[in-house]
Amino acid sequence: MQAYIARRLFALLPTLFFASVIVFVTVRLIPGDIIDLMLSSNDISAGKKSRDQLEAALGLDQPMYIQYFRWIYAIVVEGDFGKSLWQNTPVAEQLLVRLPITFELGFLALLVALAVAIPIGVYSAIRQDTLGDYIARSFSILMLAVPSFWMGTMVMVFPSIWWGWSPDVKFVPFSEDPLRNLGQMAIPAVILGCALSAVTMRLTRTMMLEVLRQDYVRTAWAKGLDEKLVVMRHALRNALIPVVTLIGLQAPLLIGGAVILEQIFVIPGMGLLLIDAVSQRDYPIITGVFLIVGVAVMLINLIVDLSYGVLDPKVRYR
Repeated sequence: MQAYIARRLFALLPTLFFASVIVFVTVRLIPGDIIDLMLSSNDISAGKKSRDQLEAALGLDQPMYIQYFRWIYAIVVEGDFGKSLWQNTPVAEQLLVRLPITFELGFLALLVALAVAIPIGVYSAIRQDTLGDYIARSFSILMLAVPSFWMGTMVMVFPSIWWGWSPDVKFVPFSEDPLRNLGQMAIPAVILGCALSAVTMRLTRTMMLEVLRQDYVRTAWAKGLDEKLVVMRHALRNALIPVVTLIGLQAPLLIGGAVILEQIFVIPGMGLLLIDAVSQRDYPIITGVFLIVGVAVMLINLIVDLSYGVLDPKVRYR
């Protein structure tokens, strides 16, 4: 197991390298230029400098490949993600503050998605073509059709119009008031979790139907075993392997959905930081956020691969 994990982690290095190159180049291809923004802003210190002076001060006067190697060297050797071009504050400090907030929202949304998708998917499979099955399938189609950002906008707008109530937009960290923090995270987590549960629910139902038709499950039924025992021990465990794979593939969607909902519900996570950085063309923050997100997605997929051995004893890692 340790050798397999070491090989997988080593294999992530080329992927991270190419991902860092793509991110570094792509963010600099965004229309608009930070120098133009600074010169057109009311920033007194920027207004007194020419374009050449600003480029030299920000380190943007060098060729792009030199900028890249300086940036990646500082990250790998010194653990330095650079400084914000506008605020001159370390990017790493901002990421350390915002990262737990985004991960908390994503984790809660994932719990909601699994709590909704797996029980309903299993019930829909063992009660195939009943009224409950039709309702479950209709619910999954509805969640597929309704975007999470639209639902979040409706939750923010209509309750305030009809009942004079709106979600709390003053963020409270978990360390200060856990209950209030969870209450603030609950609505966006439920919205994002329900959106992610639709595909998982349908796949769970499909895999359960396939497994329930296997000979070993029919044998368990013929022995007179209890329905819960057959479903939970013999069927569900084997049906979950493709579902776990899908959950790993949904990790980018989970993070992307969190970016939008953080903007709607004014949650100061990495999504809100990224949107502000893109609007200001703050390259170090943009590249830092994308690099951290890329590492998180790769680690999530590694955890998914390792979970196969827990679900299926026949899986061996060498």
